[in-house]
Amino acid sequence: MNGEKMQKPQTRVLFVCLGNICRSPAAEAIFRQTVEHHGASGRFVIDSAGTAGYHVGEQPDRRMRVHARERGINLVHSCRRVKVDDFDNFDLIIGMDASNLRNLRALAPSVEAARKVRGMAEFFSPGARYDHVPDPYYEGAEGFELVLDLLDDACENLYSAIGEGI
Repeated sequence: MNGEKMQKPQTRVLFVCLGNICRSPAAEAIFRQTVEHHGASGRFVIDSAGTAGYHVGEQPDRRMRVHARERGINLVHSCRRVKVDDFDNFDLIIGMDASNLRNLRALAPSVEAARKVRGMAEFFSPGARYDHVPDPYYEGAEGFELVLDLLDDACENLYSAIGEGI
């Protein structure tokens, strides 16, 4: 190949929660920061969406933006709803909880497309006390901090899993 380095194909990851205002935009930003830390930004396309269209076009929840910003994470996202086309446009579609996963699998246009759906909890470190990413919307500050902690851990593990060919 005339001495050119072969480029690895991009991995396209979509994070999904209910309204796309708390968990999934935080996962998007944390995963983006994770791949940047590893010097792999060009190898990924990263986005987020919601299974419901309550907040389409809005910014992420102000409380999540504040808590994320305190950790040096900037949530710049315009909320959107998951589309059937996303199953063609993404390699991994990661839901935050059982309800998101059910909704995503129901929306999947084929069995092959449904195989792209994974739960974020699959990437929690062993010993995690949770089997999903809880929705902090009706919680206080500790709920947002918990979500950011869980996502920080899971995003690092997701990055490693992708490198190992999950």
